[in-house]
Amino acid sequence: MAVDYEVTYILRPSLEENEVTERTAAITEQLKSNGGDILHSETLGKKRLAYEIEDVREGIYAVMRFRAEAATAHELERQLGLNEDVMRALLIKLDKHALAAEKAATAPQ
Repeated sequence: MAVDYEVTYILRPSLEENEVTERTAAITEQLKSNGGDILHSETLGKKRLAYEIEDVREGIYAVMRFRAEAATAHELERQLGLNEDVMRALLIKLDKHALAAEKAATAPQ
């Protein structure tokens, strides 16, 4: 059964804009090839980190919402961990009640 997930990952700040686009496209394509559906994807840009990671103070943040089977989500998490350009990644399963409340709040009145 497909479930909604959200992944936030931080790319190395030394990447050029076109490299960031390539990396996010590769991550998206890898998810699609394993049967996932992208609901929303956004690159938030370079931001200061709360704490240094490997002596780096900034990172390029990207967020993606998707619907997939659990095995697909875990494979994405594994692939992000292996990617040398990804400094950190956080994958969460979205709660269906929270999604319904969010949808109701953003619906036109």
